[in-house]
Amino acid sequence: MSSAVTSEPHRSVDPLELARTLIRCPSVTPADAGALGVLELALGRLGFTCRRLAFGQPGTEGPDAQVENLYARIGAGRPNFCFAGHTDVVPPGAMDTWDKDPFGGITEDGVLYGRGASDMKGSIAAFVAACSRFLGSGRPYGSVSLLITGDEEKDARNGTVQVLDWMKRHDEHIDVCLVGEPTNPERLGDMMKIGRRGSVNGTLTVYGTQGHVAYPELADNPIPRLVALLTSLLSEAPDDGVDHFQPSNLELTSVDVGNRVTNVIPNCARASFNVRYCPAHTPASLEAWLRACLDRVAAGSYKLDLDWSGPAFLTRPGRLTDVVAAAVKAVTGRQPAASTSGGTSDARFIQTVCPVVEFGGVGKTMHQANEQILVEDLLTLVDVYERILTLYFESEGSVDGRAGKAR
Repeated sequence: MSSAVTSEPHRSVDPLELARTLIRCPSVTPADAGALGVLELALGRLGFTCRRLAFGQPGTEGPDAQVENLYARIGAGRPNFCFAGHTDVVPPGAMDTWDKDPFGGITEDGVLYGRGASDMKGSIAAFVAACSRFLGSGRPYGSVSLLITGDEEKDARNGTVQVLDWMKRHDEHIDVCLVGEPTNPERLGDMMKIGRRGSVNGTLTVYGTQGHVAYPELADNPIPRLVALLTSLLSEAPDDGVDHFQPSNLELTSVDVGNRVTNVIPNCARASFNVRYCPAHTPASLEAWLRACLDRVAAGSYKLDLDWSGPAFLTRPGRLTDVVAAAVKAVTGRQPAASTSGGTSDARFIQTVCPVVEFGGVGKTMHQANEQILVEDLLTLVDVYERILTLYFESEGSVDGRAGKAR
């Protein structure tokens, strides 16, 4: 479904009011709760053509079987500058840990509180406000678009990756992308992300024979073998890291035998782990490294299952990274560190299509009780995003003579 509302090119968007309205939509993943409708209305008033895209996995049922997404675009020319984000949020957790209603959009003493204030409804509101100012300036541009998903915080199967597939099938192209994740550790302007480590979850299972602890000769205890296998995995780092990336890291997340009886040798022991890996490894080479570590100890006597979340990637320093860094420095006075630290984001999908950089608010309260963003930071983020749009289109120009121009 697509829609376009008659544009009001000189209409300004209040980023604080838009952020508060979005926070008041309790869009706990993967529910939409009206959040995308709020954006569709705001963007339609600016002249964007908006398309609501719903995707689901075969065989799923219930109210959340179809996940809502939004793709909005203004202009018909190239380049197409895309902003990507998500309106779904994690659950608020125990309500008594919050000082404010997590879905109240409450502002107090210069702070906006609520689930999604930092991650990342604040960033989305800031970019929409930046668009309203940029479009009203009359500067030439190719196209500006937004890819907003309702499925980032959970499985990420019916969100950005599906929208990108839809775009490919409909000959819709984006040339660069800015993701509004909260990249700054302490202060706005501290950090931008130019890549991410890959992630894989592993489950290691060892089988034995159950028996009585007093008769070990009649049983086969799998626990010592599991301990030896884990010791081998932890005995060396997968690599030494590469430019822009710290060394890959393996962390144990659980060890379990499912045995609550003290006089029984279990028949099975398993452990789970996660590896955050740098581009020194591909999925194939990392799996080979894992199996080599295990085979040194107990070849053929274990079962290894791997669940890959996304590969490591890097947007190499170039025009997009230069534009983002210059805009951040010009507005905040800080030179942002170009980092690849932290967890995964939807940038891992977008990097297969175009260069992608992440920059948003301060992330130290994301997913916590009393999640918040300083109102001053929200307003400054609008300035940063507007400067990014201005610098990008000044440096890139447009092709085919089809550039849009704000009216």
